[in-house]
This record gives sequence, structure tokens and C-alpha cells, in this order.
Amino acid sequence: MRPTDEILAEARRDALKRQDGYREQALKLFPHVCGRCCREFEGKKLRELTVHHRDHNHDNNPPDGSNWELLCIYCHEQEHVRAIEQQREASGPTAISKPTLNHSPFAALAERFKPQS
Repeated sequence: MRPTDEILAEARRDALKRQDGYREQALKLFPHVCGRCCREFEGKKLRELTVHHRDHNHDNNPPDGSNWELLCIYCHEQEHVRAIEQQREASGPTAISKPTLNHSPFAALAERFKPQS
């Protein structure tokens, strides 16, 4: 059985490899302009232009680029924040009390401070 660190490293390498593939394709298909703020990118600044998956599925990479749009790193971050906020609003007021992450480092904290009987 392989150690967890090896498995994680391999998964990260695979994700970067996949990302490089569709990023290069997107840069060939689309003008080097952010789809939100309309800033143009060239030279060293081109690295600030990212590929956003419209359906948020990083495995959905059609060769025509119909699921992609180029966004600068700032607009890309804002797009993901907006998507999270929309999810919360769609779920209703009870969703605010639910955790948005799978891991909660303080989930069992109250148990640790209970007096021992």
C-alpha cells in the first residue's frame, strides 16, 4: 500500500498536467483578455490569466472550449465567491448554520473542554 503523501503528490501532478493541457488550448482559442474586467494580458502578465470552467466541473473540457472562459486571477476568485454565495442563498436561511467545508478543525473542541467525571 502506498503512503498517503505519494498518492496526494501524484494527484496534484495529474491535476497540473490536465490544467496545463486545457489552459494551453484556451489560450490558443480565445483572445488574451479577461472575460469580466476586459483587461488585456501579454508577456509575463499572461500567467495572471486563468481558465474558468463555467459549469465548475474541471473534468468537462470540450475541445471547442465551450465550457471555458479566460478570467484574470482576481475576477476568477470573485466568480467562485459569487458561486458560493448563490449556493447559500438557494439553500435558504438554514444553510448559513451548515458548514461549507468538509473538514472542521474545531468540530470536537467542546468535548475536550467538558469536565471529566
